[in-house]
Amino acid sequence: MLVRHLAALAVLVFALAGSAVAQTPAPIHVATIPIDSGSEAFYAKDAGFFEKNGLDATVQPITNGPAIIAGVVGGAIDVGFSNLVSLEAAYKKGVPIVLIAAAGLYLDAAPTTLLMADDGSAIKTGKDLDGKIIATNGLKNIGQYAPAAWVDQNGGDSSTVKFVEMPFPEMAGALAQHRIDAAIIAEPTLSDARTTTRVLGKPYSAIGKEYLIGAWFASAAWAKAHPDLVARFAASMRDTAVWANANQAKSAAILAKYATIDPAVAAKMTRAKFAEALTPALVQPTIDITAKYKGIDASFPAQEMIYQAAR
Repeated sequence: MLVRHLAALAVLVFALAGSAVAQTPAPIHVATIPIDSGSEAFYAKDAGFFEKNGLDATVQPITNGPAIIAGVVGGAIDVGFSNLVSLEAAYKKGVPIVLIAAAGLYLDAAPTTLLMADDGSAIKTGKDLDGKIIATNGLKNIGQYAPAAWVDQNGGDSSTVKFVEMPFPEMAGALAQHRIDAAIIAEPTLSDARTTTRVLGKPYSAIGKEYLIGAWFASAAWAKAHPDLVARFAASMRDTAVWANANQAKSAAILAKYATIDPAVAAKMTRAKFAEALTPALVQPTIDITAKYKGIDASFPAQEMIYQAAR
């Protein structure tokens, strides 16, 4: 009898130990740019969505997008965030990356980036920008391709436009000093810039009404070796997207903490929305516009770079 009790006890202890191991969160190293559209990882950490999906996530803010791509490919980072145009260009150059979860959306009804001119400027249409200077925060990226498309769709010729790179906070002053003729300005800078500038248009809408501008990605090798972690991370981002889209006041406080934005500014600015699923239809518009303006040599099906678990 004693032997049977001891055996049963041993089985129970083993089962409990196995259960504890199974429930131990898996470590994962995530890197993101501390901006609104890349903030889901911060929300997932603080609101408990990583923990809910069995992940013990370390979230590292990195302001340099290429450094995140290099870290992911080199194995120092498991999952990273970047804008889709940069990821698509890297993929076309043979960098072995796969998209594993959706991030920030562009929505025509709630743009977080606008093409602006000085209040006193006479510029109104794309034609008026022929031969002029447009400032953007990044050349050969969506910040250049979107306003180029807007100019072309509004009577102008983007091939005559000179694009210059400039930090967002400097753009309003440069417009007032007539050093540039227009600027593509994003939140949170946009909210303050509105006091001295006016809206020319919604350049991102020249690409489409709704599409992804950012995504979470991993190296192809890491994703293949860790399909369970990919699934848990994707579930965490899906849960976070649902929560963040419905709780912008709560997420604003988290964003202010990690992105070092004034809480008052974070509360009033137009906020990013997040896709709840990663689909080819949401990725394809940025591939096509990047190919059109020669950021990549040719368009390709978005499905090519989206992770698919082995069956």
